[in-house]
Amino acid sequence: MKRTRTLRPWWESAAAYQIYPRSFKDSNGDGVGDLQGIISKLPYLSELGIDLIWICPIYTSPNDDNGYDISDYQNIQREYGTMEDFEELLHKAHERGIRVIMDLVINHTSSSHPWFIESRSSIHNSKRDWYIWKDGKDNKEPNNWESIFGGSAWEYDEKTGQYFLHVFGKTMPDINWENTQVKRAIFDMICWWLDKGIDGFRVDAISHIKKPDFNDMPNPKNERYVSSFDKHMNQPGIMDLLRELKENTFSKYDIFTVAEANGARIEEIDEWVSQEKGIFHSLFQFDHLNLWNVESEEGKISIKKLKSALTRWQKAVSADGNVALVMENHDLVRSVSRFGSPDKYWKESAKCLALMYYMQKGVPFIYQGQELGMLNADYNSHLDFRDAPTLFGYQERINKGMSPEESLEVLKKSTRDNSRTPMQWDDSPHGGFTTGTPWIKVNQNYHWLNAKAQIKDEDSILNFYKKIIKIKKETVGLIYGDYELLMEESENVYAYTRTYEDKTYLIVCNISEENSQLEVDLDITKADILISNYADINSNEKVLRPFECRLYSL
Repeated sequence: MKRTRTLRPWWESAAAYQIYPRSFKDSNGDGVGDLQGIISKLPYLSELGIDLIWICPIYTSPNDDNGYDISDYQNIQREYGTMEDFEELLHKAHERGIRVIMDLVINHTSSSHPWFIESRSSIHNSKRDWYIWKDGKDNKEPNNWESIFGGSAWEYDEKTGQYFLHVFGKTMPDINWENTQVKRAIFDMICWWLDKGIDGFRVDAISHIKKPDFNDMPNPKNERYVSSFDKHMNQPGIMDLLRELKENTFSKYDIFTVAEANGARIEEIDEWVSQEKGIFHSLFQFDHLNLWNVESEEGKISIKKLKSALTRWQKAVSADGNVALVMENHDLVRSVSRFGSPDKYWKESAKCLALMYYMQKGVPFIYQGQELGMLNADYNSHLDFRDAPTLFGYQERINKGMSPEESLEVLKKSTRDNSRTPMQWDDSPHGGFTTGTPWIKVNQNYHWLNAKAQIKDEDSILNFYKKIIKIKKETVGLIYGDYELLMEESENVYAYTRTYEDKTYLIVCNISEENSQLEVDLDITKADILISNYADINSNEKVLRPFECRLYSL
């Protein structure tokens, strides 16, 4: 039976773009990106072909974790602008046909949030149970859980003599999702934003909201604190909470939602994202991005494992399900620095990686600067970095015996600041990001790696992204087609097909610095090549050059 495209939702064919506002564009010279800066770059996003922007948190925050520690959900952080600025952004984006989704951070708040200030004021306060408080055990923390940011997941409050839970930073207390009143307050806040006319949410860290028990983690190495993911990530009972969230908020609006769902299991995919019974429209999964051992000598990634990780999710998602396609975000290093060849084949590898992930089934997200092939930060001192967990980890490694130089090398490869350096707009000071002093140092390659230069260059990475965005939007089979992996055992080549009704497309990507052989049981002699990153190519050529990619229409 043929699928009825007229019933398909708009977001299935959308091109999405993630904005980290602090580093996107500064309009007033204070060194911090802002809402007026985003407004000024809407023409750039339109020209790229973007339909949807996800803006990282812009709510009022002490900025202990760059906005993911929220102290007021219904006000705008002053350095980003005003609510009027946001409403102007929303209006002008909609005028251009660009939808806007916001970051929804509801696993925790800031310790400066009025809810938490009340909660910690007294064990008898009406909001005490809005957060997770426990007595200590043997003059220590309630259990041996380690926070995701390092150190204990518990912080002692001297005034009330109890500990509060924070699975992230110690100024980011976890909300108690078993409390009806705080859930009601969260639901009301969500609907308040949706009534303003935003187009949905990217839901942060949502797989951590369920904590069934608070028992110690097994500790065979007798560590002081033990990684605690197994106690708070995608735990039994979470679906009941998520269904309640959806029924009271999302289901009432025509919006798009995408979940950051660490730990979501493939066998549960339909519960998360199918249109029939799923909670969200799409989700981010990071199996393919968790393959890199940054502390190994080379940090080399197995392309076979990369293919396997991506294929598992492509094959698992049902016909009406969806996964978000992602290679970069604000928590990850730059994809060309991780998977590509930043020195020898920078342009080729950036284009190859783009085609590899973009043509799979799902909503593709482009992180700011990814479309330029931006690279990891080129910092030579830990003093250049701003990310709190990064600096904590740097000192922890030194405390455990690593030299400062060795710890810095690990930091340079893994820090979240690699993707948080300012957007490189042109070759003017600070890459055109600001006329002031940037909050974090600009990558010094902005003199040659910038948007202005690439707009003029027909062969640029930016113009390659424009082309693949256009091709996918206009090609039904690349939106809805079934996915099939080819050349599964190849150590270098990622090849797959997308088939819709009687039409097949072949995507081949040589993710290596050496020539590789294309070996597929398909007749490509008369196939059309819709796009490639090498100019001198014919459809029958079976040798793939370093980081060569091709999209065939068979």
